[in-house]
Amino acid sequence: MPELIKPTHKPIKAYYDSLEDRRKLKVKHEAGLRTAFFTLLNVTGKKRGWIPVENQDYRVPGPDRTLVYPDGTLRDDFNMPRGYWEAKDTDDDLDAEIRKKIKKGYPSTNIIFEDTRSAVLIQNRSEQLRADLANPQALCDLLNAFFAHTEPNIDTFEKAVEEFKKRVPELAKGLVEKIQDAHKTNPKFQKAFQSFFEVCRASLNPNLSIEAVDEMLVQHLLTIRLFHTIFDNEDFNQRNAVAAEIEKVIAALTSKSFSRDQFLKSLDRFYLAIEAASENLTEFSEKQHFLNTVYERFFQGYSVKVADTHGIVYTPQPIVDFMVNSVQEVLKQEFGLELWSEGVNILDPCTGTGNFVVNILNRIPKKHLPRVYAHQLFANEVMLLPYYIAALNIEHAYYEKTGEYEPFDGLCFVDTLDLIEYKALEQVEISYLTEKNAERVEREKKAPVTVIIGNPPYNVGQLNENDQNKNRKYDVIDRRVSRTYAQASQASNKNPLSDAYVKFFRWSTDRLQGRDGVIVFVSNNGFLDGVSFDGFRRNLASDFPLIYHFNFKGNARTTGARRKREGGNIFRDLIRCGVGVTVLVRKAERSSLLINYHAVDDHLSAEEKELYLMSHSSLSSVHWRKLHQDKRGFWLASAHSAEFDSFVPMGTKDAKSSKDHVASSVFKLYTGGVKSNRDEVVYDFDDAIL
Repeated sequence: MPELIKPTHKPIKAYYDSLEDRRKLKVKHEAGLRTAFFTLLNVTGKKRGWIPVENQDYRVPGPDRTLVYPDGTLRDDFNMPRGYWEAKDTDDDLDAEIRKKIKKGYPSTNIIFEDTRSAVLIQNRSEQLRADLANPQALCDLLNAFFAHTEPNIDTFEKAVEEFKKRVPELAKGLVEKIQDAHKTNPKFQKAFQSFFEVCRASLNPNLSIEAVDEMLVQHLLTIRLFHTIFDNEDFNQRNAVAAEIEKVIAALTSKSFSRDQFLKSLDRFYLAIEAASENLTEFSEKQHFLNTVYERFFQGYSVKVADTHGIVYTPQPIVDFMVNSVQEVLKQEFGLELWSEGVNILDPCTGTGNFVVNILNRIPKKHLPRVYAHQLFANEVMLLPYYIAALNIEHAYYEKTGEYEPFDGLCFVDTLDLIEYKALEQVEISYLTEKNAERVEREKKAPVTVIIGNPPYNVGQLNENDQNKNRKYDVIDRRVSRTYAQASQASNKNPLSDAYVKFFRWSTDRLQGRDGVIVFVSNNGFLDGVSFDGFRRNLASDFPLIYHFNFKGNARTTGARRKREGGNIFRDLIRCGVGVTVLVRKAERSSLLINYHAVDDHLSAEEKELYLMSHSSLSSVHWRKLHQDKRGFWLASAHSAEFDSFVPMGTKDAKSSKDHVASSVFKLYTGGVKSNRDEVVYDFDDAIL
């Protein structure tokens, strides 16, 4: 424990000397005087591991999320804010200024307000100490109380969850700095990391960056204690093959200049509340909800680019229920089978936190459960944190139903879109991180899958062209999309077919390998009427004679009256694209195409859509409208489409390439214009701005 600051210490004398020098120069204003106190905080804070940062923004809690800028924010070794400082002019009314700043939302957990004459220490929203700064002992008492402050333990589980969600970005940033330092100074860590990094590149993504693997370590360190706490699963690290591999790298990291115990101790105020509340969390769904929230908030708060390209929002339970109910119904009505029938092999190719698999497990009679769990259920995940959560969710669900703990060998840490093989297309041999994981992957690849269900990521590119955050390219599956969906399309712009969910539809169709089966996805619904998706729709119609689509609308990327009609997004308004559930049924005995369509009413909020879905438990409870695919590949054809086809087009490729002066279009020459994807950088009406 650091020794108390005393009036005889050098920083105290230096502070008074600095103030005296400024006063001799007739300096009275805040900007001229505050440097002295900032220097004092800097020198005394370093001995306690607190580093002051000037004018760092602080986001006020609440719906407006206003930014304020304390003169100083003191952060500890893990980048956590421990205290704040605000300087005022000597001529200011200090108490009036304090009231003004607190009303504006300045943090009041541990903050010093001072004007070089006096200082007030506010802790936990109330005044704790008022000091005459001309008195060295009073100044020392102020600083000692300031540096001794620790935030009180959180008294409820819900508050702990909220606080953890808010602090995740800061916690993660502090850990990243520790890891980056180890990359430079810790040979043992460098060696362990390089080995793990090479395996990750070979197993998950050949373009994987060092930063992405650093984030895996951050995810592991931030959440591993939660797994132990919520699920009382102390030996998760030993039982989970991937966690065990990462632990080797963590052990090397903690061998020098980083203490895991010290870091986790700094999180005690979050975890103690969680640990206390977890004793009363008897329902598995409550535990699952918390881990889902951590998963969602971690990626959206810290790994913004990962959230961008992977669509990190867990699937609302009513959608999961509807989709699994629909699978159950289709198996019964079309094939005379149950979820637990032998030969029904189920795969969730992008399992996230494992909610679909857990939902399925809860429907299987206990006598069939060991067989289905061990041989007929499969799930894949490519990101570490959701992979951990899925393992815990699924294994715990099985334990609750059987009273026995069994690892879920159907869960693979792998990129699903890599698991595709065609003799006509080259396929690079890849490893699968660990020997145990490789065994799981090989077993899954050999399984005759008949049901594929899940929530694939859906994002065609990136939020900002300058982010260098493009979706990963997959040579084999990209060529399959090109040779099927794109080749069958008459559209000029086929870029939307690069969306990840399109690749999952293609992968899943091929994964059935010609067998009868069912695919159920909740995804972006842009393919319903998108011009670029005519080939996509044609292929679905030829591959699956029975199709259902439940359209929840919610496209926030529209404007005006259309935007109002789209209403809220059923994913709790956390995503901006329209959403729909698609059920595709392949059955050799069916010869004619049947497309069933249903859409929610216009203008409904997210909550109203969720309630509406809950009143339609499965396919049989929905009033379906029969659709017919027209010659252009449209399912939702306008009533005036035949008349529209008779109009003279504005421009066509044939007319553009024709040498005749008379062409079958209004304009012979047309162009898409400048398509820089950096418009505001490349051109502007104002020279100075450009």
